[in-house]
Amino acid sequence: MGLDDATQKPHDRLGEWLAEDMAAVNALIRERMASEHAPRIPEVTAHLVEAGGKRLRPMLTLAAARLCGYDGPYHVHLAATVEFIHTATLLHDDVVDESKQRRGRPTANLLWDNKSSVLVGDYLFARSFQLMTETNNMRVLSILSNASAVIAEGEVLQLTAAQDLRTDEAIYLKVVRGKTAALFSAATEVGGVIAGVSEDQIRALYDYGDALGIAFQIADDLLDYGGTAAVIGKNTGDDFRERKLTLPLIKAIAKADAEERAFWVRTIEKGKQVEGDLEMAGQIMARHGAMEAARVDALAWSEKARNALNKLPAHPLRDMLSDLADYVVARIA
Repeated sequence: MGLDDATQKPHDRLGEWLAEDMAAVNALIRERMASEHAPRIPEVTAHLVEAGGKRLRPMLTLAAARLCGYDGPYHVHLAATVEFIHTATLLHDDVVDESKQRRGRPTANLLWDNKSSVLVGDYLFARSFQLMTETNNMRVLSILSNASAVIAEGEVLQLTAAQDLRTDEAIYLKVVRGKTAALFSAATEVGGVIAGVSEDQIRALYDYGDALGIAFQIADDLLDYGGTAAVIGKNTGDDFRERKLTLPLIKAIAKADAEERAFWVRTIEKGKQVEGDLEMAGQIMARHGAMEAARVDALAWSEKARNALNKLPAHPLRDMLSDLADYVVARIA
């Protein structure tokens, strides 16, 4: 899941603007990854944290705080907290999904083992809670702890919804709000809270993060059926092979005739896939305009994210966040 590496994309411009803050975040992350008694912890976390991810979520926290005029030290703690929560969920996800690759490198569970990935993920969650308490802000603690619970809930919901052809768009949205959008919206919301801005502006930051996260995930789902490994950080068709009911698939299943439904039952519910099934899935989705319909949805969420920013003060960072909302869906335009 990722944005491509071309220079001067919105996240690159954000990175340049926030370079000093991000350096402080990275230093804090390295400091808190350390473990005097369990060297396995920094080994595993360094493998993932240093793997070249975009640090998009912590940048959202820094950008929101700076956009709102914050000049204290705690946006750095919150950004590191957000990255630790994200990294913990990735470690756990790779175990659940039995993944072998993450950001173009072998996953931690492949290099070490599942036990290490789960336990180090637990350690990072604990570290994230230590970091957020250092802000002495109960509302921030409430937002980030609630987001952590929603993320876990979304992952469990995805387990029960996976391979179940009754999964509809409402359930899909709940899963996406859990596993992706919850951390985006918490990342932006806490930036406004720590800066002490109005409730209207805090709500606008939440709405921006929520809509951005949903647009981001739908775009990711679409790329799985038409992107390249270099762009999406995984192999095209992985979602189909893993029998994940993503939005394009859900839209196609909703319009399926008896023959198509039998195909979905065989490939998704029963997991009996043969050569040529991925191409057939693509043809069925094209027949019903499922990809285009999902693309329209992603664009609508992107627009909602941009509109939310209108309640925030004019600032170069606001423009970059608006461009970012455009960019996450430009990959599928």
